[in-house]
Amino acid sequence: MVRGKVEMKRIENSTSRQVTFSKRRNGLLKKAYELSVLCDAEVSVIIFSQKGRLYEFSSSDMQKTIERYRKHGKEGQSNPFRSEGYMQQLKQEAEMTAKKIEQLEKSQQKLLGRGLDSCSFEELREIERQLVLSLTRIRETKAQLFKDQKEKLIEKIIVQ
Repeated sequence: MVRGKVEMKRIENSTSRQVTFSKRRNGLLKKAYELSVLCDAEVSVIIFSQKGRLYEFSSSDMQKTIERYRKHGKEGQSNPFRSEGYMQQLKQEAEMTAKKIEQLEKSQQKLLGRGLDSCSFEELREIERQLVLSLTRIRETKAQLFKDQKEKLIEKIIVQ
């Protein structure tokens, strides 16, 4: 049997409203208990009925939890991502990353042979050394690949 979606509006019949309140209250308290046990979380739930009756659940001391909640709110730590210090840290990291990107782009341009007019003789010598090393590595890799392909072809011929 499939249940239909319940429209979220006040239940007019007081008996039905009371039954729904009791069932949902028990369900909520059960979920709070399960959350505290399964996830080792500090959970507190406070419910007041329409008639003012108090229902509560707390995985630890309710007063300590409420005090902790109040203290947490006063310190403004409820959202550490909005704190001024955190924003300043993010801004500094972004600036450092932007500088690093700019530096790498300049280096790449020099290795591609662009923008060399501003380089000193020593810088040009260093760029040349890096290019020679890169070319040597490329040639070694190419030679190894050629050797591997040659060996595979020889094995293929021998097997046939």
